[in-house]
Amino acid sequence: MIPIANPQIGAEEKERVQQVLDSGMLADGPEVREFETDFANFCGVDHGVATSNGTTALHTAFEALDIGEGDRVVTSPFSFVASANACRLAGAEPVFADIDTDTFNLDPAAVERTVREHDADAILAVHLYGLPADVAPLRDIADDHGIPLIEDAAQAHGAEYRGQRVGSFGDAACFSFYPTKNMTTGEGGMVTTDRDDVARNAASYVNHGRSAKGGYEHIRLGHNFRMTSIAAAIGRAQLDRLPKYIETRRANAALLDRGLSDTPVNTPTEPDDRTHVYHQYTIRTDERDELASYLEENGVGTSIYYPTPIHEQPAYEGIECDAPAAERAAGDVLSLPVHPALSTTDIETITRTVSEYEDRQ
Repeated sequence: MIPIANPQIGAEEKERVQQVLDSGMLADGPEVREFETDFANFCGVDHGVATSNGTTALHTAFEALDIGEGDRVVTSPFSFVASANACRLAGAEPVFADIDTDTFNLDPAAVERTVREHDADAILAVHLYGLPADVAPLRDIADDHGIPLIEDAAQAHGAEYRGQRVGSFGDAACFSFYPTKNMTTGEGGMVTTDRDDVARNAASYVNHGRSAKGGYEHIRLGHNFRMTSIAAAIGRAQLDRLPKYIETRRANAALLDRGLSDTPVNTPTEPDDRTHVYHQYTIRTDERDELASYLEENGVGTSIYYPTPIHEQPAYEGIECDAPAAERAAGDVLSLPVHPALSTTDIETITRTVSEYEDRQ
């Protein structure tokens, strides 16, 4: 079976973890501070605050921006549920705007309408599948209304918009280092920002609300959302290889594009002003479920991200939402393997099997 994901852990990660184990400093410590600095530099921002996972990074960003009870956050209904859950965990309410049909990301025109209709207090833009959202108009909308823009970059490490890496456009941005992401720490997250106040608030919040002085002075309520030194050690090694991972994912995606060009499936879009990092290679087809079954039967793993829009989830029952594009996407998207461990033969197998399915129709 060709798997949909295949995390790459090598000798350097093991060596760095062993060094941490030998040091005895297993929890938050110098290794985490180094990773925060390295990742902030990679994104081109002043600050990184490491967290225990991508969801806690989102929650921390909201808390650091004082977004909470009574606030409304405009975001995408076509995303992993963590993006909306984090709003609620911070006490705010998500308000959903529809997506652009081609990119799967927020439609700026829909965001503008939704911000006005709901007198929204923040915008959370999701860079879905590794493709940046259309950040410039979203930034303009946020600035025009005097509200913060937060980036959910959980799937978009190293992606670029107009030559600038994601994680550097919002008042805060959030990353996940779950094992299937383009780089991993095992579990982990990161908040990036150029705002000193946001970084200070975030660093306090993830560490029980401690003051910058450290010790046992607690200036606010907080959680234990800290990253371990073991996770940071893995992350520093992974970050060194992330550019190569991106290069390989993009090359694999180009081969998939070429191999699927004569089939009726719709392959991913990459606008001229953006660099897709292909966390997922997501096609669209009216026969999604049938094609997925055929691929699985013939040794090709697939997955559906995401089969149910967030506003249709049981946990969000009663939420009003007009998002026909998101609902259509949930019914016809299918992700194929694109990870760096694929061989040329694997990619040929994937494209050939899709073609064989189409030829049977």
